[in-house]
Amino acid sequence: MQRVSMVGVPGAGKSTTGRLVASLLDVPFVELDSLFHQPGWTPLPLEQFRAGVGEIVAGDGWVVDGNYRQVRDLVWGRADTVIWLDPSRIRATSRVLRRTLERVTRGEELWNGNSETWSNLFSADPERNVVLWSWKKHPEYRRSYTAAMVERVPSEARWVRLRSDDEVDVFLSGLNR
Repeated sequence: MQRVSMVGVPGAGKSTTGRLVASLLDVPFVELDSLFHQPGWTPLPLEQFRAGVGEIVAGDGWVVDGNYRQVRDLVWGRADTVIWLDPSRIRATSRVLRRTLERVTRGEELWNGNSETWSNLFSADPERNVVLWSWKKHPEYRRSYTAAMVERVPSEARWVRLRSDDEVDVFLSGLNR
């Protein structure tokens, strides 16, 4: 395992787990959000996004955190492992709510000068409110990743589905040997 795609809804633990996996494998960790979300939450143009991701996944080892369909072919085309963090809908949503409240309260910068805001947190638009996005998208992600795992897409990659913190801990302890 040297080229890992981390997938799951917001609040699943992709970034936290991905950083740990990357550290244990001694490979770079990349959050696709940090590349995609430019200043002012402006999306990076698709051609530039694909080019940047292509450069990242051309390397011999990496852990990539993100669910972007626009670059899935690039990431999964090179991944030897897909780690799907699949906590319950309530667990993921409560995590993302707690994380978002902490970030908004502290005014924490995420990527490229961007930060979450109170207005986004209270927005009824899932495109602006990451908590609603996580809640709404959970069933869709579960269907999509279940199908990909069953159909062995990508065909060369090993799938690891982790549904709880305990399963994540057991998995990580296996890497730590």
